[in-house]
Formats: sequence, structure tokens, C-alpha cells
Amino acid sequence: MNDLNIEIKKKSFPLKIKDKKKENIIFKSLNIKITKGQFVVFFGPSGCGKTTLLNIIAGLDKNFDGSIVTENNKLNSKKKISYMFQTPRLFPWLTAFNNILFPIKKEKNCEKIAFNLIKKVGLEKYRNQYPDKLSGGMQRRIALARAFAPNPNILLLDEPFISIDKKISNSLRKLLIKLWRKNKPTIVFVTHDLDEAIELADRIFFLSNLPAKILLDHEINLTRPRNPNNKKFIFLKRLFSSTTRFKTK
Repeated sequence: MNDLNIEIKKKSFPLKIKDKKKENIIFKSLNIKITKGQFVVFFGPSGCGKTTLLNIIAGLDKNFDGSIVTENNKLNSKKKISYMFQTPRLFPWLTAFNNILFPIKKEKNCEKIAFNLIKKVGLEKYRNQYPDKLSGGMQRRIALARAFAPNPNILLLDEPFISIDKKISNSLRKLLIKLWRKNKPTIVFVTHDLDEAIELADRIFFLSNLPAKILLDHEINLTRPRNPNNKKFIFLKRLFSSTTRFKTK
């Protein structure tokens, strides 16, 4: 098994309040094991460390006490990691097609892979357009295709569908599930939208306020696609709303 093991003994940021140095503890004694191929969602209030957690897994933030381990080895470049941010972050000087091609341009059949992906996200007619000529929803689709291009072992998504039209975000979530089902990378997705969490996840971790701890670890056994108006969906939403109270300790 290629499980992802997260052990964060302590993660903090320095604070300076009225010329006094203090420590803002983000995580303390956080231990999580994620099974290979699982679609995991971290749900919690703004400022509870969700993005920090993704940055630690991605290796962008190494200033913490602990380890991120897979297959009994420290996570390294051999384990492909893709990261989709809150904004598309497309390269403005590259076309839609070349943005998808960029992370795999040295690989065999890279153009075929990129073209298949741009077809899957429904934008092959726009392949030669630059990002500033694409709508916000189109840019997100290209960013999503780019994230899947390297066939990652682990895909990190930081509220990628935030601040966009509800109809577009619904279609993007469906597209995400469709792309994920092909090769089943391990997905770590963060959100503070409970409907989104229940719709997407195999498993939801509910985080408290800082210092963040796991309030609840719950597997979602609803069949896909999931309808927010379904009785079981509504029951889970009520259950989570009543049992997860954001605590500081």
C-alpha cells in the first residue's frame, strides 16, 4: 500500500504583538493516515491551518517538527505531487494547451496527454487561447487539467472552486470526480463548504480552531453522484453540523 502518513508534532508561526514575541501554534500532535487512492477532505473554519497543512504535504513548508511519509519513506520527488490553488495561477504567456503541457513537456507522448486532457475538460476549441481570453470557469478547468497531467500520486487542492458561480463550481466538482476516477490518485482537498465536503469526500476530517486538532474523522459511504437534496445527504449535513463544534483546545 502507498499510504500517506502525516505526523506533525508541532507547527507554529512567530507572532509579534506590542513588541512582544509570541508563538502562534497551528498544529500540535496531529497524526493522520490516508489510504492510497482515497479522496480526503479537510473541513474547518477559515484560519484553522488547512492551507498550511497542504503546504507541508507539498514540501513547500519544511519548518515543522514531524514527518510526511509514504511507503515507509520520506515523501520525495519520485512521488509526483500536483497542487491546485485557490486561483488558477496559469502562466499568462502560455496558451491553454501549453499550460497543460508545461509540467510534462519532457515526458514521452506529452502532447497527446495534454490534448486528451483539454478534450476531457471540454476546451479543445480554446487550446490556442491565452488565459486572459478565457472565462474564470475555463481557467479553472485548464488548471484542473494541468494538475492531472503528470498523473500524480498525490493531488492537493486548496479550495479550488471558491468564489465562482454555483453552476460552474458544480460542474467543476463533477469534472474533478471524473478525472480522479481514471487513475485514482490520493486527493487531499480543503474547504469550509460542508456541502462540497460531503459531495466529494470518501472521508472527511473536521478540524478545530487553532491549535487545530481532529474533531471528527468520518467516512462517507454515499454512492456517487451525490445529490444535496438526498435524505442521507441531508442527514449527514445535520449530523456534522450538530456534532462538530470548533474548539480551541
